[in-house]
Amino acid sequence: MPLGFYIIMAAQFFSALADNALLIIAIAMLRDMAAPSEFEPLLKLFFTVSYVALAAFVGAFADSMPKWRVMLISNTIKIGGCLMLFLGTHPLLAYAVIGLGAASYSPAKYGILTEYLPHRLLVVANGWIEGLTVAAIIVGTVMGGVMIRDDVSGALMGLGLPFVNTPFEAAVMVVGTLYLIAAGFNFYIPDTGVDHKPLKNNPLYLIHDFNHCLRLLWRDKLGQISLAVTTLFWGAGATLQFIVIKWAEHNLGMSLSQASMLQGVVALGVATGSVLAARYISLRKAVRVIPLGIAMGLGVMTMVGVTEAWVAMVLMVIVGGLAGFFVVPMNALLQHRGHILMGAGHSIAVQNFNENLSILVMTGTYALLIMLGLSINIVIVLFGLFVAGTMWLVKCRHEQNQREFDNVALLEDRLH
Repeated sequence: MPLGFYIIMAAQFFSALADNALLIIAIAMLRDMAAPSEFEPLLKLFFTVSYVALAAFVGAFADSMPKWRVMLISNTIKIGGCLMLFLGTHPLLAYAVIGLGAASYSPAKYGILTEYLPHRLLVVANGWIEGLTVAAIIVGTVMGGVMIRDDVSGALMGLGLPFVNTPFEAAVMVVGTLYLIAAGFNFYIPDTGVDHKPLKNNPLYLIHDFNHCLRLLWRDKLGQISLAVTTLFWGAGATLQFIVIKWAEHNLGMSLSQASMLQGVVALGVATGSVLAARYISLRKAVRVIPLGIAMGLGVMTMVGVTEAWVAMVLMVIVGGLAGFFVVPMNALLQHRGHILMGAGHSIAVQNFNENLSILVMTGTYALLIMLGLSINIVIVLFGLFVAGTMWLVKCRHEQNQREFDNVALLEDRLH
């Protein structure tokens, strides 16, 4: 891989590291405020709403200028959200601003891969970026969990940081430094030399163009399958973050700090699965991993019988490993099809719209179930059945597409 690829990875790592550390800190801040428990999954909802609401615009924005500049602007928005949290803004509102930065960042960070690298390296590149993103989730969640501990927050206060009056302010300042490091790497990301499309001033044109791209990707036989899989994966993954915290507290008697570390164990499994997928699965064989999504859903359901911490860790690694192994090839296939059909930025914007709409729906549903007072074990069973059932329907759809393709090819052979 060229040097520029590793600079892109470094920028992505520090930005994602800050995002995930801040999520745990924001949850702790909500608990310190005695906010209702359903506010915790609403953090993810507020974070992702920009991905859905601005989907028609961020893709065009990402394709209108060099990707490094888009990433720098986006990181600056994240720093603004971090500053709001530092100044005492409600965590839901501040995290929504950070989500705005993340929504504009995402089409650039993925889009630059298809511009910078040949398609034969896309699965490997996605294995790297997913593996490193998951490493950022592991380190970020653990880092957030450590910083909210009394002994660590006391040590941070003892450093005498300027303008810091509370332990939460100290933790937020540390996270803000990570965003600044990511912004520094943005300056050294290479320009790919790809022609950029001037950003249209007419928002109606952008919405129409986005709808055209959305229909184009859902109608493509391979695009629709890979998009369905990644859409389900990210919605399920975001919900699983909060399920694991609640489950660890309920079934294993863990604190928020300890539960956040168990969340990191899931991410370790995803990283392992991502690396193995990058090593063994080519772009041509991507669709063969779909059954692993069904296995992941069934694996999640076994959580309800676990009461020992070491068993929980093993199970979380297995669930994460299955998830990483099946999503990386599908993500690469989706990017490849999208780049061919409509361009990198537009394709990633369509992907983000679907995936984050899934996050909104699934985390919103989870918040509603918690509000209704359902047991976490019942929620886990419903969640596992939904994931396994939906992946089975995707598998059936792909097999139907294959039969239709084979029949058309056979008819053409007979005509000739």
